[in-house]
Amino acid sequence: MADSRHGVRQNAPALLTLAVAGFLAVTTEMLPVGLLPAIGDAFGVGDSVTGLLVTVFAVMVAVFAVPLTIATKRFARKRLILTTVVGYLISNLLIATAPSFAVVAAGRVVGGLAHALFFSVCIGYVPRLVEHRQVGRGLAVVAGGTTAGFVLGVPLSTALGSAIGWRNAFVTLAVVALIAVVLIVRLLPAVSGAAAGRRIEKPGARTDLGVVVTSNTLTFIGQYTLYTYISVVLLAAGAQESWIGPLLLLCGICGLFGLACVGRTIDRRPRTTVLTVLVLLAVTILAVGLSHQWLVLLVIAVALWNGLFGGVPSMYQSAAVRALTDAPEVAGAWINSTSNIGIALGALIGGSLLASDSATLHLACVGAAFVVAGLVVAVRGRRGFPG
Repeated sequence: MADSRHGVRQNAPALLTLAVAGFLAVTTEMLPVGLLPAIGDAFGVGDSVTGLLVTVFAVMVAVFAVPLTIATKRFARKRLILTTVVGYLISNLLIATAPSFAVVAAGRVVGGLAHALFFSVCIGYVPRLVEHRQVGRGLAVVAGGTTAGFVLGVPLSTALGSAIGWRNAFVTLAVVALIAVVLIVRLLPAVSGAAAGRRIEKPGARTDLGVVVTSNTLTFIGQYTLYTYISVVLLAAGAQESWIGPLLLLCGICGLFGLACVGRTIDRRPRTTVLTVLVLLAVTILAVGLSHQWLVLLVIAVALWNGLFGGVPSMYQSAAVRALTDAPEVAGAWINSTSNIGIALGALIGGSLLASDSATLHLACVGAAFVVAGLVVAVRGRRGFPG
């Protein structure tokens, strides 16, 4: 297995295959969100219990991403990524055929374990395929599938569940997993894992990675303090319930545009890109809070905010891989783990603010404050976010 690196264009089939797998991964994570009431009705359990299907998935990722990545660092990468995709296949089939709610929960545990390892391997695959100066662009291509999963995850789950039933929605996703397996076997080059022996680590690499993952955690907390409750914010501003799906789709499309913009600059001007995006992200989150009484202005602010966030995951992935060049999978594992920690904490913090007067403004102010904290870490951590 040779790690022969070429440009993004030459590796387009492999990178697009990873993008398809990323779409599968995120859609598997998000699919139950729109189906929780139907799943609960099928097994006679309440909303608070079915909500644990989302929580258990995130907890598995946060806890196991780093240890699983370290334990498998010398395994062949292609075989490992195939294993994770098969894990998604098994997870979705278990849920589709589950005779009890316990089996559904077990299926989510299997999916969470696959997810804990998938993004670490996926992020680490790119620098093994693409030459160093195009790593950020390669990660942006792969992140396109991830962003598409976020765009379509909840709307797709709701639409599929209504049209063909929640079990068949999971069957459909199992078919997508099977397609991803075929694409990986046929189009993804084999690359080796980490070499045996002591890693040669550049001075300060762990500190640099610490700066990146700290900023990543704070930014994700800020984003999900508000985004977790975006439906509540839109409804409170006068949006009809039937508008929520299309508005979330609009947010996702804006996110894809933001990802494309970051992909064009992240390799040439990494520090400028990071600082500019974080400043504008904080400003647009505040704009959401300030415009919450005027629906049209609110929708514009929400679209701009989510457009900016579209490039954030690949921005931090690229910075982490550059900080820990000799172990890109470990860098990816830390990004994967801290992103999920940020999502969970953001949801908890936002939930505690919902009962307050002017909840939208409070959500936005707290969310923007966390993003500013992430910006301060990035400004001070020049080595983690170099020019």
